[in-house]
Amino acid sequence: MGKKLLDFFSALGRSLLMPIAALAACGILLGLTSALMKDAVVEAVPLLGSGAVGFGISTLNKIANVVFSQIPVLFAISIALGLAHEEKEIAAFAGFVGYYTFLIASQAMIQSGFFDFSTLRIAATLGVETLDMGALAGIMTGVIVSALHNKFHRVQFPVAIAFYGGKRFVTIITILVMACVGLVMPFIWTPISLFIDGLGAVISSLNLVGVFIFGTLERLLIPTGLHHVLNGLFRTTSLGGSLDGVDGCLNVFLQYLDKVPMSELAPFTRYLAQGKFCVMLFGLPAACFAMYRATPEEKKPATKALLIAAVAACFVSGITEPVEFAFMFVAPVLFVFHAIMGGLSFMLMAALQVVIGNTGGGIIDYLVWGVFQPGSNWWWVLVCGPFFAAAYYFVFYTYFKRKNLCIEVADADDGASGGATGSEGDLQLAARILEGLGGAENVVEVNNCLTRLRVDVKDMSKVDEDALKKTGALGFVKPTDTHIQVIYGPKVEGIAPNVRTGLKY
Repeated sequence: MGKKLLDFFSALGRSLLMPIAALAACGILLGLTSALMKDAVVEAVPLLGSGAVGFGISTLNKIANVVFSQIPVLFAISIALGLAHEEKEIAAFAGFVGYYTFLIASQAMIQSGFFDFSTLRIAATLGVETLDMGALAGIMTGVIVSALHNKFHRVQFPVAIAFYGGKRFVTIITILVMACVGLVMPFIWTPISLFIDGLGAVISSLNLVGVFIFGTLERLLIPTGLHHVLNGLFRTTSLGGSLDGVDGCLNVFLQYLDKVPMSELAPFTRYLAQGKFCVMLFGLPAACFAMYRATPEEKKPATKALLIAAVAACFVSGITEPVEFAFMFVAPVLFVFHAIMGGLSFMLMAALQVVIGNTGGGIIDYLVWGVFQPGSNWWWVLVCGPFFAAAYYFVFYTYFKRKNLCIEVADADDGASGGATGSEGDLQLAARILEGLGGAENVVEVNNCLTRLRVDVKDMSKVDEDALKKTGALGFVKPTDTHIQVIYGPKVEGIAPNVRTGLKY
């Protein structure tokens, strides 16, 4: 049971990445356009507030803002797609149908007059005035629809009704099941919402201690991929706080930006990007420099290339896995130190009343949501960051030297990237990866997130980690005896499609 739960939550975290990535991109667009629409900016550059330029900025701002009101349906579609084993496009379609069916059925029950639902919070979603469950409704729908899809997408009926079998039956059974769920949910949502609100109140009552616990957990969960689940709950449910009927720290921040003073948003941004900057812009780059300095001279060229790429991903976009997996297994004690420093960063920024939102921790988010936003107190990051850099450098350099450790990198002639270029080289790399996974016949399913190739295999003993390291793998996570996560960093987005293509041949 424990194995199945870990598999499920790992897959769920992976499925949440698609909408989260979209929200992060739209968030940057929203922040940039909001900054350009500030009165002070328009006064300084009148062109930004008039004519086609002003219209374009205003339109982009509205479009980016609308995306955040559709978080539940985005979750419903992406989770149904991500958890489906086959014919994922059918599951994604059923995810939308199921979510809309749920909304209509809940509305019908609430408006029936059979019972008093006046205590429930009602909101307009996709044009339907119905039960407001926020992102949890989308998550629930995605999970249910994916289970229905996996069970029924190959069902066969007698010839007379054979047309309604297979993938067509997925939509039919989804409508029936989600209609029932929608009719029942108004009765059971009240105690559930009270529990979530209560848990959020407890975390909030812990004040800075609660923020420290959140920040530490957010880093500690990196190896399992479950940090996406933790972040998703805080960003989109009342666990992250509520303001005037809007739940979730990310939802509140983006919907009330420019509508209330920045100081009123501080209780919500404490769970967002601001807690990451001291670590991602200062701490981890310093750690990489320390690991490079501690590397023997003959290994420095290869290590330098790896660490520069890892630092670039971390500093620019806030993707930390390439750095973290470089030392996580070599020096697990340092990963615990890193997690505690992450919690300290979150707590310190909250204590100093920094107000920087969105989800990333790279320089782009820092500029858009910090430097360009009056009242964000962004300078505290520059004040505290050097202390984090010094602490990371001292601890990492001392530990690596004392333990005589170094970051092992595959030799260039072993072909982490190979000498070929273009499509042929990509497919050759995919073929080597499949060989390292025990051959195509040993691979059940291949997925990926932002930095990891996530593979279900039949026999883990056939996986050759040394061979995979020679393809550029930075590390491995094996949450179960049939699932392996191979960490490649951001380049996995180009690797995964070719590996899936290789499975077909």
